Amino acid sequence: MVEELSQADDAVAACADAAAWALPEHDLIAALDAAHRLQQRLAAVTLALVREIDGRGTARAQGASCTAVWLRERLQLTVPAARRLVDLATTLDTGNPGIRQALADGAISLDQAQVITDAVDTVQAAAGPEAADKAVSLLTGWAAQFDPTHLRKLGTRILDHVAPDIADAAARAALEAEARRASRDRHLTLSEQTDGRLRLTGTLDAEAAGLLRAAIDPLTAPTGPDDQRSPGQRRHDALADLCRLSLRTGELPDSGGDATQIVVTTGYDVLTRQLGAGALDIGQQLTAETVRRLACDATILPAVLGGAGQVLDVGRQRRLITGPLRRALVLRDRGCAFPGCDRPPRWCHAHHIHHWADGGTTNLNNAVLLCGHHHRHLHHSDWTVRLGSDGRPEFVPPAWLDPEQLPRRNHYHRRT
Repeated sequence: MVEELSQADDAVAACADAAAWALPEHDLIAALDAAHRLQQRLAAVTLALVREIDGRGTARAQGASCTAVWLRERLQLTVPAARRLVDLATTLDTGNPGIRQALADGAISLDQAQVITDAVDTVQAAAGPEAADKAVSLLTGWAAQFDPTHLRKLGTRILDHVAPDIADAAARAALEAEARRASRDRHLTLSEQTDGRLRLTGTLDAEAAGLLRAAIDPLTAPTGPDDQRSPGQRRHDALADLCRLSLRTGELPDSGGDATQIVVTTGYDVLTRQLGAGALDIGQQLTAETVRRLACDATILPAVLGGAGQVLDVGRQRRLITGPLRRALVLRDRGCAFPGCDRPPRWCHAHHIHHWADGGTTNLNNAVLLCGHHHRHLHHSDWTVRLGSDGRPEFVPPAWLDPEQLPRRNHYHRRT
């Protein structure tokens, strides 16, 4: 398979270098159709490979918490996109073979395959395998005419065509199945942009959507005739107000042993004169004006840094890594430090590099942030961790994974 894929790669590379502008219109459209069909066939190959990797446990053997996280690091995908690949690969492997064949033939897209799979699962449960085969045939045929959104609408009434005697009862079952899928697919992604802002994307199920609207709508109304904010800006400000209100309740869970709070970092020289420009512990930069405003209405926990960004004062040492020392650790590592992990600080444990039981001390030079999975993995595998010459953690893989045992770092939390 590797040789065939290499040959296909060479062929596609030759097409990429070809001059599309020189093609007559008929050939141009035919080339587009062929490229799209090839894309779907390659998707079928990708899913088969993902399914095999997931089944072998390759991801966990190489230190990742799951196959989706491993794919994120290996293929530079988002975790939701990688998780959809894993889920669809499993579904197609165990589901109706006609769907997998249609994708391999280039007759349907990945999104259409997901839609057809969901609809056929409902038919299979309600009317049996014979009706499911008919549904596959109908839906794959319709896929040539309809996009995934329209195809899903048609799929909700597919039983009218393949099993009309039970269609009404099955429609109720389909509605319940759709509710389960909505619960399964719910997600929220926070993506840091290069300028320090945060992009929110996601899908809420019906209940969470209702809660958000109930909470946010009263805060999105214009404050008066002079309010020049756009609707999107008002929703943004309303979400920030909700977060402020939640923080003030004092009812949020602890974050790594500390009360939920905002941590602002500022330079030592600036701090000795007055509050100036700073940064949040999650990395976003703040203007001097923003820092001064936060100082008026929030509790700021100063983390004093020297000119090279080294933590100068984290309080007294303890056996447990809590309080000021943990905050300093969060400022340094910004999340789980294991290569490829995206877990934020609040999900992480503080690990002694030289174990406490073996005489290790509790200070910043002997600590690293690790999520629960990688904390356990480090204790029960041949991976080792140390601090590099710049004081940042680096991990040495076992020889069976990397014979040269080159140290690896997590670049997810910090752009180099």
